[in-house]
Amino acid sequence: MADIFAVQDEITKTIVEQLKVKLLPEEKKAIEQATTENVEAYTYYLKGREFFHKGTKSNYQLARRMFAKAIELDPLYGRGYVGLADCDSFLYLEYGEYGEGIPLDSILANCAKALELDGSLAEAHASRGLALSASKMYQEAEKEFEQAIASNPNMFETEYFYGRSCFVQGKFEQAAVHWERAAEIKPDDFQSVLLLGQIYHSLGQPEKERDAARRGTERAERELARNPENPRAAYLGASALVLLGDVEKAKKWASHAMAVDPDDARTKYNVACFYAVCKEFDQAFDLLEALLPAARATVKSWVLNDSYFVPLHSNPRWQKVLELAR
Repeated sequence: MADIFAVQDEITKTIVEQLKVKLLPEEKKAIEQATTENVEAYTYYLKGREFFHKGTKSNYQLARRMFAKAIELDPLYGRGYVGLADCDSFLYLEYGEYGEGIPLDSILANCAKALELDGSLAEAHASRGLALSASKMYQEAEKEFEQAIASNPNMFETEYFYGRSCFVQGKFEQAAVHWERAAEIKPDDFQSVLLLGQIYHSLGQPEKERDAARRGTERAERELARNPENPRAAYLGASALVLLGDVEKAKKWASHAMAVDPDDARTKYNVACFYAVCKEFDQAFDLLEALLPAARATVKSWVLNDSYFVPLHSNPRWQKVLELAR
């Protein structure tokens, strides 16, 4: 185990040589650079990323503990600080009751600490871009995302965060580009593909929407088989299943998500999407009116930009939703 990083580098270099790949200088540097020599800290970091990618409040909190432990074991581990910042950004963005206790300055401070330890760390630039986007500093965020891509063009987090930033600004074409790239980089990620379905719905591209729904539900199915307690795969997949014509299965997935985490803001939001797609408008309005009073600004932006809610716009209850979302 003490030699694991050297072995990892050796394997990577062997693959590159066998594939006759010519590495760019920054890619070669990324391969050769170990961000920590502490195997245990690295293990906690990997666990943190695994929990983080599940995309729920409880998993963000659990991931945060993993990243904090990695830093405890190696205070000079830049990626540990990046992980803390990413968790706090999503808690700040998505969860009003918890996010209020997270100063944005502390998130940016963790990004700065990571960059202080390693100024070329692509993850730190992506993380700073996410934090700046959370504070609606979109131009500054874009610069950080572009810097992250220049440093490492094959990083899932950059493309996923960049796509989210574009979506809340209503830049759907750009969001689609970044989420397609995110789905390509991380073949087991269900979130980016299912979110693409919403983008293509907004852009009026039904063939691409159906393709994203098909790809996304296949990935979500595999995620639920591995982690049946994860409601995110179920509630994002439910709307896609309706589009594919499997309404009964969609209802089961939506019910499963509500049973697992009924008080979660993201669960309420996305099950509201499901009800809107199913044309069960009263249930959609009930959930939106329940979650919006405590929702963060980003959640409200999603409500206003989400094309799944367009059928609700002509309903008299939409005026109340507008009042709560502004």
